[in-house]
Amino acid sequence: MALDEAPPFWWTKNSWQGYALSPVSYVYGRIAAKRMNMSAAVKVSVPVICVGNFVVGGAGKTPTVHMLAKYARAQGFKVGILSRGLGGAITTPTVVKLDKHNAHDVGDEALLHAEDLTTVISTNRVAGAELLIKQNCTLILMDDGFQNPALHKDFCLVVVDAKRGLGNGFSMPGGPMRVPFKHQLVQTDAVFITGKGDGGDLAIRKAARGGKPIFHSTVEVTGRTKYKGQQALAYAGIADPSKFFDTLEEIGVDVKASQSFGDHHVFTEEECGDLIDRSKQQKLQLFTTEKDAARLKNMGEAQNKVRELSEIVRIVLKPEDPAMLRRIFDKAMKRFKERKTPDALIG
Repeated sequence: MALDEAPPFWWTKNSWQGYALSPVSYVYGRIAAKRMNMSAAVKVSVPVICVGNFVVGGAGKTPTVHMLAKYARAQGFKVGILSRGLGGAITTPTVVKLDKHNAHDVGDEALLHAEDLTTVISTNRVAGAELLIKQNCTLILMDDGFQNPALHKDFCLVVVDAKRGLGNGFSMPGGPMRVPFKHQLVQTDAVFITGKGDGGDLAIRKAARGGKPIFHSTVEVTGRTKYKGQQALAYAGIADPSKFFDTLEEIGVDVKASQSFGDHHVFTEEECGDLIDRSKQQKLQLFTTEKDAARLKNMGEAQNKVRELSEIVRIVLKPEDPAMLRRIFDKAMKRFKERKTPDALIG
């Protein structure tokens, strides 16, 4: 399924399409669960913390990784980010370089991480981890890869969008679940609810019954006061563009017009020209997300121009529980020390 084709019925309870596809979802779910529960994970010589989600699509993994990285750096770690490089053409283990790569090469998420941190993309997670260790990283944060059993994780923090939650609960193709929930919950160390809404209530109840810690976050917009009162043409190619548009309204931006694109959308010259023309004709300021801005950079003259004319809105997550980050890192370091043996490590 293409990145921009997640069907709306995935997020609709009791959808007939989900039930119609449930036999296929059942088979897919069993295969995915069997793969996820494989135990042949490779242990590397530094701690590994994974940020994942239960479903396909955005849930706030990227800002969650940045939140964890900021804390880890304050504790003295040299943080390395391990990403699959979703949407990028390069599949071999590669250190992301901002002056060399664009979104076509490595995907948008990896570019965002590489602005501040050593970042490696690799479809082979073990090889990617080894490359980060060669870059002298002392802690690896995985952006996604929760369902991938290849690399041993010392802690798995699973992010849930408070608005979208678990969708209709079916595994693909009938729904957005990557693996049946009960199998994923076993591998989960804590659940992190991002944003506002009651869509995550089911995940919260199930996680609580499973004895998993549940943390909540608030969403903050960096420099929000400068945006207040502006009239906007907002555009976004993320999993749920409406979240971005709602956030703009919440901070006082008057969203006069909006344009939604598919998740990880690759902007064409024509689309960029249309956005610029509409903003000029309607006298509106262009607004977009960090991910979209990363996807536009160095992709062509029109793409660079629309990026230059856009306000790029940065979202940060703040844990509601001040002790959350310390608890996560204490547990991860404890597990790392317990499994650390000279003959069991690579790197």
